[in-house]
Amino acid sequence: MDILGRLAAGLLVNLAASICIVFLNKWLYVRLGFPNLSLTLVHFAITWLGLYLCQALGAFSPKSLQPAQVLPLALSFCGFVVFTNLSLQSNTIGTYQLAKAMTTPVIVVIQSLAYGKTFPLRIKLTLVPITLGVFLNSYYDVKFSVLGMAFATLGVLVTSLYQVWVGAKQHELQVNSMQLLYYQAPMSSAMLLFIIPFFEPVFGEGGIFGPWTLSAVIMVLLSGIIAFMVNLSIYWIIGNTSPVTYNMFGHFKFCITLLGGCLLFKDPLSVNQGLGILCTLLGILAYTHFKLSEQESSKSKLVQRP
Repeated sequence: MDILGRLAAGLLVNLAASICIVFLNKWLYVRLGFPNLSLTLVHFAITWLGLYLCQALGAFSPKSLQPAQVLPLALSFCGFVVFTNLSLQSNTIGTYQLAKAMTTPVIVVIQSLAYGKTFPLRIKLTLVPITLGVFLNSYYDVKFSVLGMAFATLGVLVTSLYQVWVGAKQHELQVNSMQLLYYQAPMSSAMLLFIIPFFEPVFGEGGIFGPWTLSAVIMVLLSGIIAFMVNLSIYWIIGNTSPVTYNMFGHFKFCITLLGGCLLFKDPLSVNQGLGILCTLLGILAYTHFKLSEQESSKSKLVQRP
């Protein structure tokens, strides 16, 4: 298979896995009532097993890290996955997807306040349609849930912190995302293993070791494998193309997932919600365009420098 063929295959795997994981998790929560934290634990465990297999096959080399160096990341990793899944469980797929778009404005705020990073005015202005679109969609969502929005808000805050910390830690420790995740996943699994008995049943009806049917067990394991495939394909796509290609591809997935939510789960969509979605999408596209221009400009200056 040529390079173009491999790239197309990688993008298709990521597209299928990213969309499947949202719908499959929503199905497990809504139709089967599978416990949220327990499903997250399954995802973490399968991700670590998958990464262990990858390093055994020579896909990457683990780097020795101290547990204290990874602990804040492992905690935020737990938080962002748990709250994001709770948001998916409690909201429509449209509201869930749009809430995730708020990660970009929150990251800009965190980097500006905590790290003193400055952003051009045009970048800041793109955050207005993103925020306005999310507000419009939430306000006119007939299935609006206060608890769902609380989970979505916490998910956005913790995800933003996690993404900022990941970037900083990768630079500080000189590791790539797979090397970092190789340590995070088992540490996060251990944390959840301790927390789950306080919030969810472990045995019996509704527990992770409850009387689930074979088809339910297969779907849970499949969900974990797909979650790992999403992480692996993201790493492969960025490694073989660029973060920009992955982000532009992400906009396409965003639209497909919203459409799928309406078709599969009969999520209602009003005209005002449609305007909110369009507003957010235009803001995301503008943000990506300006960031692209900024990166190209930086590269040109480095090349021209004597």
